[in-house]
Amino acid sequence: MVSFFLKKISVKKPANNDICHVSNKNNDKKIIFAVNNTKEILNKKGVLLVNLGSPDSTSIPDIRKYLDEFLMDERVIDMPYLKRFLLVKGIILNFRPKKTAAAYKKVWLKEGSPLVVLSEKFYDKLQKKVRIPVALGMRYGSMSIEKGIGELLKKGVTEIFLIPLYPHYAMSSFETVVVKTEEILQKKHPEVKLSVLPPFFDHKEYIAAMVENIKKHLGTTTFDHILFSYHGIPERHILKSDTTKSHCKIDGTCCETRSKAHETCYRHQCFETTKAIAAALNLKQGTYSDSFQSRLLKDPWLKPYTDFELIRLAENGVKNLAVITPSFVTDCLETLEEIAMEGKKEFLHAGGENFQHIPCLNDDETWVNTMASWINDHRN
Repeated sequence: MVSFFLKKISVKKPANNDICHVSNKNNDKKIIFAVNNTKEILNKKGVLLVNLGSPDSTSIPDIRKYLDEFLMDERVIDMPYLKRFLLVKGIILNFRPKKTAAAYKKVWLKEGSPLVVLSEKFYDKLQKKVRIPVALGMRYGSMSIEKGIGELLKKGVTEIFLIPLYPHYAMSSFETVVVKTEEILQKKHPEVKLSVLPPFFDHKEYIAAMVENIKKHLGTTTFDHILFSYHGIPERHILKSDTTKSHCKIDGTCCETRSKAHETCYRHQCFETTKAIAAALNLKQGTYSDSFQSRLLKDPWLKPYTDFELIRLAENGVKNLAVITPSFVTDCLETLEEIAMEGKKEFLHAGGENFQHIPCLNDDETWVNTMASWINDHRN
């Protein structure tokens, strides 16, 4: 059974460009609550799934609009507003939309954005397996969190169970979803209660779904190495998310030393996911490794960088490489274009021979059943 953050979530507003921390009224303890299993009560509960988001099309104006909202988020580019405004609107949005549009065109589906299409397939399957209303929203873009909340309220929901579709805690992913949802509810629907599914990076059912997915796509193929490529974040985000303000050093020891800081440490949680999957697959040391992709700007980000690792592994004799992207539960631009296309080119150009990108969980039946079981645990 999964434990959840419950009841009203309190959010500390950022001060001095620091992050806000999500807590509950029970001293940060994760607890289970129960309700009477009646139709009246069930109809009051609803689930809001939230993923990253996507532009409405591959047109440069739509790309620019999406990037503007995304990059102006203070938890993505965490600098004072004026500096962020000048950087995003004065520099980035003048050159990046064209490049990003070209990348999206490579992966865009007939039905639309891969992230949106696959998220909707997951949502459709999930709704059929649970007895309470489910809505899908995105942190950025036209399929907004506010629209998702509106769909639930139309169905009489008075308690929302928020599920950020991110296995790991980061201020630029999990936290910004929670904060945005809370802000909307406080401003427009203060009577609605909110509970949040915490990061599930090491939950046994999530790990089991990941392992099954890997086995399904690798089949009997033999690989020299498996690279776990996680979405990158700036190193300063790790330090800002350290609730102890002293534990995280981003060295070879802090992630291995037990600390309360690990509850909000993206780096530690990524490493724990890798360990759990590697153990379940009986992978030998040296046959797998971690890396971080999708850098932005010139600030130091978590290392090693995926693009560098792809070249290093090939140059060191790895001929057959499989790459998995555990920080994404849904395939998107970063997995389909950056890894499956561009990453493959880099590896093969450096001397590798076989490259396989393992798809995300997407609407995999085991993953759908896992999420349904978490929702049912919460409901009961």
